[in-house]
Amino acid sequence: MLESNSEPSKKYRRYVLFLLTMVYALNFVDRQILVILSESIKADMDLSDSQLGLLTGFAFAIFYVSVGIPIARWADRGNRRNIVALAITVWSGMTALSGLSQNYFQLLMARIGVGVGEAGGSPPAHSILSDYYPVKERGRAMSIYSTGVYIGVLLGFLVGGWINHTYGWRMAFFAVGIPGFLVALLVRYTLKEPQRGKIDGVEEKEPSNFRDTLNTIWRLKSFRWFTLAAGLTAFTSYGIGNFMPSFMIRSHGLDSMQVGIALAVVAGLGGAIGTFLGGMFADKLGQKDMRWYLWISAIPAICAVPFLLTGIFVANTTLMLVLMFFYTMLGAFYLGPTIAISHTLVKPSMRAMASAVLFFILNLIGLGLGPLCVGVLSDLLASSMGADSLRYAIAIVSFMGVLAAICFAIASKYLLEDLASGKEDEPVTEGDSDISLVTS
Repeated sequence: MLESNSEPSKKYRRYVLFLLTMVYALNFVDRQILVILSESIKADMDLSDSQLGLLTGFAFAIFYVSVGIPIARWADRGNRRNIVALAITVWSGMTALSGLSQNYFQLLMARIGVGVGEAGGSPPAHSILSDYYPVKERGRAMSIYSTGVYIGVLLGFLVGGWINHTYGWRMAFFAVGIPGFLVALLVRYTLKEPQRGKIDGVEEKEPSNFRDTLNTIWRLKSFRWFTLAAGLTAFTSYGIGNFMPSFMIRSHGLDSMQVGIALAVVAGLGGAIGTFLGGMFADKLGQKDMRWYLWISAIPAICAVPFLLTGIFVANTTLMLVLMFFYTMLGAFYLGPTIAISHTLVKPSMRAMASAVLFFILNLIGLGLGPLCVGVLSDLLASSMGADSLRYAIAIVSFMGVLAAICFAIASKYLLEDLASGKEDEPVTEGDSDISLVTS
């Protein structure tokens, strides 16, 4: 494995962050394109809401999280840049193949292929960024990277909505899948593999073995609780987000192009702003007390619930969109700080695995169960609620945000103890020197 031993310039670090953020955006364009196309596919293939929930959530997630663990183990020992480039190639190819599907089973298999490819994206990318950015800048870097989620959502809704409206849902899959091959080449030939741990002043001659990595992660009580909290937050955001186009079409009478434009602003812009603010505040406040990385996740999570509940039940479409904008913004605060603190808790050679475990729980609970739960609830309520069944299904799921906030708060009780135990065998580095683990 070849690693770059030279000190990267600030300009190049920014380039790496920009490139990996664009990769993550592409990841979510290919993942979420199905959401804006769901009503057209449902009509074409005569599907139920439960089938849509399985297609947009669980079927993708179960393979995404399962394959993510061995790929992360590979990333902690191998060349992370090459793994990311290969992953882009796989998920882009399977996205394009989705456009050739002739029935539900074929589309299901193609989406599973997308999940397998995307499993190799974020854990190696997180690990690369943690070797380019020190602790005091890591929350902001991870949050900027995580805005790729919402840039992808924005582009997916805009591009997908327009192409679906103009050319049909099959062409939308081709349009977003094929450009990925060019991005894969860009990653492979312009991104340098960084030296593990150098930015933290840690030199690891031998990579941590699989058992030690899992044992280390399991011993961290804070990690268990904030991972569960992230999963519950994602349960709400994926469950509701994946059905928002259907809700807006059914309950507000919008067409797919109008939905694409509206959700590009609401979900794309709102989410990107919230993600950036989460990392910025976490890095700033975390210099005094590292628990702010979890508090800055908990407080917005519970504040988001009233915006969502009000937005779902108002009749005015414009007011609904404004309320959903603030719900999305507040619900996005947690992602960057959560990834950053998970990497601060473990050794450099464990970071890809820490991300994989975090994303295993986050996506299994969130992406796997969220959309499926909303779809099943909508079908169960259809006989009594009629066209409003989806509205009430979303309202029920919204209360998961309260549970998420409670779990983030519990995690913060154990964080200082976990950080202190992790520092016992590691030297204090310049990146750590201005971060106090205990409050005065």
